[in-house]
Amino acid sequence: MEVFNPNPTVFAPTKSHRVAQFAKPHSLWLNDADSDQEGEYEDESNEVEAIDQDEIFELIRSISDPEHRSMSLEQLAVVSAPQITFDLKFPDRVTVEFTPTVPHCGMSTFIGLSIRVRLLRSLPERYKIDIKVKPGSHQSEHALNKQLNDKERVAAALENPALLEVLEQCLSTASLNA
Repeated sequence: MEVFNPNPTVFAPTKSHRVAQFAKPHSLWLNDADSDQEGEYEDESNEVEAIDQDEIFELIRSISDPEHRSMSLEQLAVVSAPQITFDLKFPDRVTVEFTPTVPHCGMSTFIGLSIRVRLLRSLPERYKIDIKVKPGSHQSEHALNKQLNDKERVAAALENPALLEVLEQCLSTASLNA
């Protein structure tokens, strides 16, 4: 494999404020504080729980960089929570912007594909995911964005056994907080 950035800058991971939320013991079925009498609870089956940028970031932060497998996308500052946005009119449409470590990074398509697959596997089907490189961060920005958001190209890439094997290795380090 060709090395595009032999000496990347490594950043300290951000401390997640969501860890405390997951550490609290709680019931998955019924919150006792919500019910005064046994068997009495509200029917919330029609409500859809919103997902925020921190939860999306938790899903992608620990994906391994395909070129530097011992480092995560977060450690290389390729992804960050502020680079995740939701459409105000369509809250189930999320855009993840990432920043390649160098403007000529040949692994950018693979990084975007890793992010897309991680989110497709983790988020409910109602979510529409757009993956983009940060404007001005890559010499082939327009072509990359087009490729990363073309369903047919993504599907074709995922049919390639060699590519899929490397993708699975990168995703194997992703934390599964979902």
